Amino acid sequence: MNPRPVPYAGLATRAVALGIDAVLSQASFLVGVALVGLAGSLVGDLRPQWLVTVLAGVGWALTGTFYFAGFWTVTGQTPGMRLMGVRVVARDGAPPHLGRALVRVVGLVLAIIPVFAGFIPVVIDDRRRALPDFLAGTFVLYAEAELIRREELASSAEVALATADDIDITGVSQQAS
Repeated sequence: MNPRPVPYAGLATRAVALGIDAVLSQASFLVGVALVGLAGSLVGDLRPQWLVTVLAGVGWALTGTFYFAGFWTVTGQTPGMRLMGVRVVARDGAPPHLGRALVRVVGLVLAIIPVFAGFIPVVIDDRRRALPDFLAGTFVLYAEAELIRREELASSAEVALATADDIDITGVSQQAS
């Protein structure tokens, strides 16, 4: 049985997923800021203004980090990735653990900073890895490929189990005779 080639996610699919996730993470940040602003209007203004700016910047960074790292760690895909049918996996095929996900977030920022140049390797690399993937040791695959592979493994396990059952049944019937 020849194993199927692993379909790594391409640049366009990843770009659309990142765009969707950027909108969703920014929307969640804005909802949080609106709630804090509402509570602040009841209590009074926070002063000095530089503190407000620093807290807003830290909140923005934490929201994006928790959004991406959290989804990658728990399910292996963000909502945008789910919508586009892709998943990020570590070398063992499981979702990346928290450390890898945080490294991947740093790699994502570094890939975006120079006019998205960190994503150019996706076009060149045979496994379509970008800078975040190189740094974190991850791959972005189409989610269907993982399901097909699991089905193939399950069917081969069923065949092996059926063969083992046939042997056991034959052995039991011979011992009973």
